[in-house]
Amino acid sequence: TGQQPADPMGNLVWLASYPKSGNTWLRAFLTNLMTNAERPVTLDELGRLTAGDAEPSRYVALAGKPIEALDSATVAALRPRVQAQLAAESAETRFVKTHSALMGAHGVPSINLQITAGAIYVVRDPRDVAVSFGHHLGRPLDDIIELMGRDNAVTDSTPAAVSELIGSWSQHVASWTAQTNPALHVVRYEDMLARPQKAFGGIAGFLGLKPPRGRIERAIRHASFKVLRGQEDKNGFRERSEHSDSFFRAGVAGQWRDVMTPEQIRRIGQQHHEQMARFEYLDGRS
Repeated sequence: TGQQPADPMGNLVWLASYPKSGNTWLRAFLTNLMTNAERPVTLDELGRLTAGDAEPSRYVALAGKPIEALDSATVAALRPRVQAQLAAESAETRFVKTHSALMGAHGVPSINLQITAGAIYVVRDPRDVAVSFGHHLGRPLDDIIELMGRDNAVTDSTPAAVSELIGSWSQHVASWTAQTNPALHVVRYEDMLARPQKAFGGIAGFLGLKPPRGRIERAIRHASFKVLRGQEDKNGFRERSEHSDSFFRAGVAGQWRDVMTPEQIRRIGQQHHEQMARFEYLDGRS
């Protein structure tokens, strides 16, 4: 909270979202768009163009301690140094995935806006997020709904990602999107599904790119759920949780209708009414 405006000299473009909201899909699209290869880029190649600010190896190297020894306070203190590393490693725009809310933890901002050029924020219906997140963590829906409603929630460090301040779902969404900013582009997961040419074309336009329509269409095809799931089935994916069978599980909107009880639906609607209304998740469209 209380973070300073971005320095126009910054080179990091954040790919931000609450967990399980379409961040990896966005990264796959951007990687395919920028490389414009004949074949879809592999899941392992996603790291070539996009980095992650929760990648444990950087924190382990800076702290000189194993991941198990890094509590949330230690991670928060190291985060500005990790982000400075990410910015310094490239003279050009660098895409960085983050699940951090745009807040502060242990007195340290989660995102260093001084080295930031902009951000793309993906928002997804929290009812579908809950279903997907539950599968990812191998935990019951009621536990996930409680987590998503918990203000200032912090994840634990794991071998896949260090501790992140994600806040509640509403906190997360509001922290990134409540104030309009020309350096911020917000896109709904559901529009990426239903209107891909418009949604992904808008992302390219925000980045100042003017690729021909065919190039955008090819990047959309190469980053499709079917392609990503096929790649994972064949070669695995390092971001898959040990608790789930697959990272790319459904890739649809509205799956919550088939699995949630009326009480669970009511709880989410009650907890997140304001942000759900802002993004038209309460008018029957999604």
